[in-house]
Amino acid sequence: MALGVAAVLVAKSLLLLINLVTNAAYYQRFSFSLATPAMAPLAWLSIFIPVVGGLVVGVMARFGSSAIRGHGIPEAMEKILLDDSRIHPRMTWLKPVSSAVAIGTGGPFGAEGPIIATGGALGSWIGQIFAVSGTERKILLASGAAAGMTAIFSTPVSAVLLAIELLLFEFRAKSFIPVAMAAATAGMFRSLLLEAGPVFPMPSFSMINPSSFVAIIGLGFLLGLISVVVTKSVYAIEDAFEKLPLHWMWWPAIGGLVVGIVGLIEPRSLGVGYENITMALSGEFTLKAAAALCVWKFVSWSIALGSGTSGGTLAPLLTLGGLIGFMVGSVLLYFFPHSGIDPHVMALVGMAALFSGCARAVLTSTVFVFEATLQPLSLIPLLTSCSVAYLISSLLMENSIMTEKIARRGIKVPHEYHPRAN
Repeated sequence: MALGVAAVLVAKSLLLLINLVTNAAYYQRFSFSLATPAMAPLAWLSIFIPVVGGLVVGVMARFGSSAIRGHGIPEAMEKILLDDSRIHPRMTWLKPVSSAVAIGTGGPFGAEGPIIATGGALGSWIGQIFAVSGTERKILLASGAAAGMTAIFSTPVSAVLLAIELLLFEFRAKSFIPVAMAAATAGMFRSLLLEAGPVFPMPSFSMINPSSFVAIIGLGFLLGLISVVVTKSVYAIEDAFEKLPLHWMWWPAIGGLVVGIVGLIEPRSLGVGYENITMALSGEFTLKAAAALCVWKFVSWSIALGSGTSGGTLAPLLTLGGLIGFMVGSVLLYFFPHSGIDPHVMALVGMAALFSGCARAVLTSTVFVFEATLQPLSLIPLLTSCSVAYLISSLLMENSIMTEKIARRGIKVPHEYHPRAN
């Protein structure tokens, strides 16, 4: 429970630090108020801001810890599987600071991956201070990660499910009860420091009809295919960076140059972009605007992530999935106006389905979007689309976006969880 409180404080500090870096980089002012790079008046000069951010992250990774590279969850999984859940204490400040620099200078990432990694590092550190077993240290790591996710999104149940599906590699009371207590405590204290209510508000909708159900199944199938393309593209870009005749310290700056150029073309691709998810759920995009943002966000995010900078994957995947769902729903409604298909619902299930296909976390993605939107009738369409996307992804791709990196290092990741003998 103390870890849950600490995770909320760290999450609040991370968000304030992102705001500070964004204000300093794009508006030349010292302020902790919410700011977005998309509204900055710098024009072509903004191209170089992500480059500077990439240089800073590269230096921090080389001389601080190379573990800050990437989106955090694969690195936590590796520590659990290979290093007895031991994460160096300096990761508790290196990861959030590097991520704040990357995101605040326009990096197209979310804050959730870094705070999950930071919460996990905090739990691991506590587990190294006290005399606990490796199993108990793993539980502390997962508790910190779940509390961090809850602190950002106010989604305690899905945070527990994420810990079970991606970090604990088992399902037993000794493991998930402490995780649940940490997440619940973080959810309680979050309301004191951050805004209450759904993170992604959207218009209410009625129960889906058979036509919509068929469309949702089709969308899940499509996003299962797209999740394979997204995952393979990210790692193909990472492989391309590996072939560069430059030290990896310089790669984030190269990725930052792409981020800056894309940001000049499509400013909404810069930064966290949670507002883009809300706009997709509310139907505030035209088809042309949604398609443009979807393409440019994917280009910017995949190249930046492949360059080895520090940032999360959840927000970009939610953005891409929501935009694709909105576009598919709008097109279907145009050709079948009496079908009852709702583009808002399609955007809702799209954001969950892409995350489910990429991360192979069907329960986490289903419950996460339910908690983040607080739509009481969303569970059936969410569970349907996420299950279909998970199925297609698992049939076509051996590893997920979370496990491919560590699988390439010869680490076997468990896929079926069961209680241990001890």
